Amino acid sequence: MNTTITCGTHRLSLDKPRIMGIINVTPDSFFSESRCATATEVLQKAEQMAVYATDIIDVGAYSTRPGAAEVSEDEEIRRLDMALAALTTHFPHIMLSVDTFRAGIVQRMAERYGAFIVNDVTGGETEPQLLSVTARLNLPYIAMHSRGNSQTMQQLTGYNDVVQEVIGYLKNKTAECRKLGIAQVIIDPGFGFAKTVAQNYELFNHIKDMATLDVPLLVGISRKTMIWKALGITPDTALTATSALHLQALLQGAHILRVHDVKEARQMVRLFGINACYSGTDKVKV
Repeated sequence: MNTTITCGTHRLSLDKPRIMGIINVTPDSFFSESRCATATEVLQKAEQMAVYATDIIDVGAYSTRPGAAEVSEDEEIRRLDMALAALTTHFPHIMLSVDTFRAGIVQRMAERYGAFIVNDVTGGETEPQLLSVTARLNLPYIAMHSRGNSQTMQQLTGYNDVVQEVIGYLKNKTAECRKLGIAQVIIDPGFGFAKTVAQNYELFNHIKDMATLDVPLLVGISRKTMIWKALGITPDTALTATSALHLQALLQGAHILRVHDVKEARQMVRLFGINACYSGTDKVKV
């Protein structure tokens, strides 16, 4: 497995777990505290993340939660311009990721702001040309498993074996990306996307299998339905349960956690590393 993510001038070793903090420049992302409407709010959120040493900031301008409204390409560009201009100016030392499935946006944002990780929740299924654009620009790529779109995904949860089908998809997508020339592929099982609560947990308990696929594994479960719906709470009160599952994900070998709450994730990752040192495994740096 490639143990370093290279993105422009940034280098990020995966010799220890990494944290990707979420900033949504949207009015309708499911967790309200992740939303930023202005450049000032983006910078305030980024500053909070920087204090706790976030490794990556993931910027999304198009909510992909179930039932979310469609966003025009022009509006997505406007939102991303506002956020990326602020972040690249004030936090040039932090690696960025852009959550988009549109090839034209990847091209335009790379021209304006430099290299970033392409975080594509569709795995290139919506706009297949996104993969070739990513390869040509030599950008890292996160391939996520999903089905359908925000309006249809929750009606597309029929699997014979959700674990084997998702693992098979991620293997095939990795091979496809590499064949097209994408040198750095990161996989994401897509928790919450076209999966029931039960299927999410079935898949979650096989993170250890996905972590052995010779490619970095990102886990994005922060405050999601699989947590708050199962407990009968809300996303706003799901931090403690999220942290519990984050620890379980790391114990199974996850390399990157995509989170809303960087402070708490950093504390958990540090304790994970400390425990590894004192347990004698000494495989994880603090």
